[in-house]
Amino acid sequence: QVQLVESGGGLVQAGGSLRLSCTASGRTISAFTMGWFRQAPGKEREFVAAISRPVVHTYYTDSVKGRFTISRDNAKNTVYLQMNRLTPEDTAVYYCAATDSFRSVDVQRTYEYWGQGTQVTVSS
Repeated sequence: QVQLVESGGGLVQAGGSLRLSCTASGRTISAFTMGWFRQAPGKEREFVAAISRPVVHTYYTDSVKGRFTISRDNAKNTVYLQMNRLTPEDTAVYYCAATDSFRSVDVQRTYEYWGQGTQVTVSS
């Protein structure tokens, strides 16, 4: 079993930055592909970014490319999502997820483990 806990969400003005953290317990994240998803009010949950294993590749949805960066610190068992140049369209609950697969990393059902989410609100 893996437990995931997100932190770092909050309220920020448009153009600002936030860094989300997802800390895992139960197993080391080096064994997992880690992903971030988000769900805006009234919308479906969508893929944001992923970082794969064993070879580290990063994947991003088009709307965040060049603004968001996903990274992992295996020693801290933590994955991060650095979010820059935020816009009100980035407002959502952000979820961390883990899977032992390295395929279809942008698909929700690929992931076995999920955190509870952290709210990100971007004001205009």
